[in-house]
Amino acid sequence: MSAYGHQMEREYSAQSILAGEGSETGSHYTSEAGIYMSSFAAAVFVSGLVTVGISLFSLLVALTVMLNSCERQNSGVVEMNRKTPSYDYCRNLALHAELNSLSEDIFPEICHDINAQYVKEGQYKKDLNIVVTIAEEFFSSIRPQGDGRDVVLMDADDFLTSETMYVNQFMYWINKDVLHDSSRDAKYWRHFFALKLYLKLQAGQWPLILLSRKPQKLRNDTVEYLTSVGCHGWSSLVMRKDNEMHIDYEEFLSRERRKLQEEGFRVKGVISSQMDSLRGPCLGDRIFKLPYPILGHGAKAHAENQK
Repeated sequence: MSAYGHQMEREYSAQSILAGEGSETGSHYTSEAGIYMSSFAAAVFVSGLVTVGISLFSLLVALTVMLNSCERQNSGVVEMNRKTPSYDYCRNLALHAELNSLSEDIFPEICHDINAQYVKEGQYKKDLNIVVTIAEEFFSSIRPQGDGRDVVLMDADDFLTSETMYVNQFMYWINKDVLHDSSRDAKYWRHFFALKLYLKLQAGQWPLILLSRKPQKLRNDTVEYLTSVGCHGWSSLVMRKDNEMHIDYEEFLSRERRKLQEEGFRVKGVISSQMDSLRGPCLGDRIFKLPYPILGHGAKAHAENQK
């Protein structure tokens, strides 16, 4: 064979070997499953997953905050109103009406709505509980001297109501029909806490004198009702006679307290929800004003108490 032939044979053999190696290499790569990804692409992919996770977590937190906010708005209407100018205006107007014995005619409509919320949302009940607790702490810190001359004056009209109520220890069991509006709710809680304080003082052996705006001719009915709600054991019940009904109640009480002082009694405290019981001379050592709703002060409240 010529030199040219040998050269062609060697080139052919080399090409065959290279072709065989190429086929083996090709079969090697095609047999592996998966996706080839560079380090940069992997970093981008992981970053994307982290971003999606953070976004979902942020969305969950935002939804939780929104739900809590809605719940607070639905259950705390009074708290929201306490921050509004209308609430501040109505509260100050109520104080003005109470100090001057004005009727409800001076209140705008917005005050009626705020008053209903103040009672129905439970803030009035909380305020009553706070004042009664303060009074209980005071009278628990001192003791009557034992000669029967230390007395506590309480407004009996805070116990009295036109609705039928029953008492068992410190709890009223009341017909459902009684609690239809904020006015009746307010009366219920005022009677409840006033009686609770009365029983606490009675347990502490404090002599109690009850005061009422109702006329003397209703004494028997008043005594019967007070007894029916568990209010008994008081020292006396002060009421105006028929010929004294024309006397202003504040003036009448001032005169009665002065008589007590002249007779040697020591007034250790006066408790009432009405301002006319808490003004004038001889008020004793401490005054406790039970809270009253925004509306209900003044002439209308006094007229109701005198029925």
